[in-house]
Amino acid sequence: MTTSPEVGASEHRDRGPSEAGIVRHDRRPAMGGTAAITVVGGPSGLVDRCFARLAELERAWSRFLDTSDVWRLNWAQGRPVRVRPDTVRLVTELVRAWAVTDGAFDPTTLPQLVAAGYAGSCTDPTRRTTLPDTATWPGAVSEIGIAGLDVRLPRGTTLDPGGLGKGLAADILTEFALDHGAEGVLAEVGGDLVVAGAPPDDDAWTVGIEDPFTEGGLLTVVRLAGGAVATSSRLVRVWTGSEGPAHHLIDPATGVSACTSTVTATVVAGNGVRAEALTKLAFAPEPDRLVRRAPHLGAAALVLTADRQQHRSVNWSEFE
Repeated sequence: MTTSPEVGASEHRDRGPSEAGIVRHDRRPAMGGTAAITVVGGPSGLVDRCFARLAELERAWSRFLDTSDVWRLNWAQGRPVRVRPDTVRLVTELVRAWAVTDGAFDPTTLPQLVAAGYAGSCTDPTRRTTLPDTATWPGAVSEIGIAGLDVRLPRGTTLDPGGLGKGLAADILTEFALDHGAEGVLAEVGGDLVVAGAPPDDDAWTVGIEDPFTEGGLLTVVRLAGGAVATSSRLVRVWTGSEGPAHHLIDPATGVSACTSTVTATVVAGNGVRAEALTKLAFAPEPDRLVRRAPHLGAAALVLTADRQQHRSVNWSEFE
């Protein structure tokens, strides 16, 4: 399930002269899925520049590219690696998300994903993740070191940006668009959506939350003046591994695909990183953990379980 922007009928492709209030929108392949960018106002060509910025982030963070910062970190065998500033920010956010969720978000499960059969890219099977023989799980997140642009992973620890990388990319794209003259922007990367500034219509951005059980259906619609909506689902990135059916959401308590009644978890939060990280609380043995904790973590949550029941945090109605 993904979150879908409702941008109205006035959208335009990224062509023509700059004009205050004009809405430009496009959707393109990115980061193993698709990305959508909507820009209100700003110079002509800004949407293209946003997608170029997203491509830079993918080249830096992909676990499938042997030239990326993430690949180089995973193969560094405990040595410090000089990386891009974007990657320093990524690693900082991965560690912070692990701490905020008490380990429910675990950025070191890559060896488990590869062992379970998710070594190849979903969009390009020729791209495959390989890891050194020393790669182990769980990794030592608390021992990751950052000094300026130098990052050091403890020997054996490897990172997978996963969904958090997409949430951070959406955060960075909104910042980029506003810094380059947009009046408002919506960036959605792989289901993680961030909005800021003036919406195309009315006084809020309108975002539909898709129903995975009903083609074309929505669970609900939320309205945001700014902030993020992220959805995690165990119905996407699924495969049959050596142990049977598997999905990409690894339970940090067991190291295998989470066995839970949660089908999807959606979080509204101040930014894409926080929203994405908190969704992982719903795929622990206690699915209601996210619903209980979200308001205390500056967020709102909606969890859909296999019996098609919706479980909402007490503050969810503030966004409808």
